[in-house]
Amino acid sequence: MRGLFISFEGIDGAGKSTHIGALAAAFKAQGRAVTLTREPGGTPLAETLRTLVLNDPMDPLTEALLMFAARRDHLACVILPALARGDVVLCDRFTDATFAYQGGGRGFDEAVLTQLETMVQGAAEPGQSKLIQPELTVWFDLAPEEAAKRLAGARLPDKFESQPVEFFRRVVDGYARRMVGDAGRFARIEAGQSQQAVWHDVHAVFVAKGWLA
Repeated sequence: MRGLFISFEGIDGAGKSTHIGALAAAFKAQGRAVTLTREPGGTPLAETLRTLVLNDPMDPLTEALLMFAARRDHLACVILPALARGDVVLCDRFTDATFAYQGGGRGFDEAVLTQLETMVQGAAEPGQSKLIQPELTVWFDLAPEEAAKRLAGARLPDKFESQPVEFFRRVVDGYARRMVGDAGRFARIEAGQSQQAVWHDVHAVFVAKGWLA
């Protein structure tokens, strides 16, 4: 069976973690090998960079460079080998998050992010121009105000989670722009529903693709 690369996107509190675990279980129940991973992170080096990015103050360019450095290591050491084995790779965030958080939230130049995306996600085969991207991106779209209510008191926030609601409005707008630019790759999920209703919608997407029974 061929490998599948699927990313889960959305602001914190949108329910990604709950449903990525359920989806992993559904694929395993059908006999598929699953690699469950996250960004920034997924390798020892990328996890070290994650700690820096989420906690240390830095300018937006440094932040973006670290995100893409972590992504390159993640691709080379985890994602591409897993796809070559035929695994289903479920990744909690990928490049869309960088465009949403650093581009939308921080207001960093998206043209520069596009250059970095091209460098880091260049095709593995020489002579090909296609970027390495998820085959499907599931975007959990949730109003920032609702996300804040869900996260209130849940844990000590990192430097992103402690941003004001307006920051997350810009992040959501960043995700929306990415979806418009690559609509065929995205499945938008209304994350403000009950957990059961959200899972129903997520599961339906994969059934429609023919990837789950």
